[in-house]
Amino acid sequence: MKKELIRAAATTVLGLSLTTGFAAADISNTGPSSHNEVESTTKNTAMLTNSNSVSGTNTNNQNATSGKAEAEHNTTAGDATSGDTSNNNSTDVAVTVDNTGASSGLGNMAAAPVDPGSINTTGPNSSNEITTKVENKLTVSNNNSVNFNNSNTQTASSGNAEVSGNTTGGSATTGGASNTNSSSFTFNVSN
Repeated sequence: MKKELIRAAATTVLGLSLTTGFAAADISNTGPSSHNEVESTTKNTAMLTNSNSVSGTNTNNQNATSGKAEAEHNTTAGDATSGDTSNNNSTDVAVTVDNTGASSGLGNMAAAPVDPGSINTTGPNSSNEITTKVENKLTVSNNNSVNFNNSNTQTASSGNAEVSGNTTGGSATTGGASNTNSSSFTFNVSN
């Protein structure tokens, strides 16, 4: 009867300890030839899966054409000048993926108790055992995909400038044609 009461008391202490963390289990004042055992097992399993997919597309199509300038069939013709044409494109992309906050609660996984318990003042020929097991398993899977497509097509053409069929003709000048493209990409992935 005394042996059963001790087991019930040890089970109660163990049951209470699991709700608040580990508490020391003590076996003491047991009878002769008694067998007393306290076993506690804690298993913690955490699985983290971070799947990040970032994609972007920038498509820029530009066409600039200046008009045609003519001075024809005049006695005295002036100058014929077509205007300048230009295209300009600037793209700046910054992508940051950070999953460090997802694992912030993992510090609460149980560790082995500082005081696993004690066995003292036991009866002769008694068998007494305190066993504490802690199993922590953490699996982290990071899947990151960053995709960016930048397409820039530019056409700039200056128009015709023509002075013809005149008694006295002026000058013919075509305007300038230019294209400018500037792209900047920054990708930061941290898990």
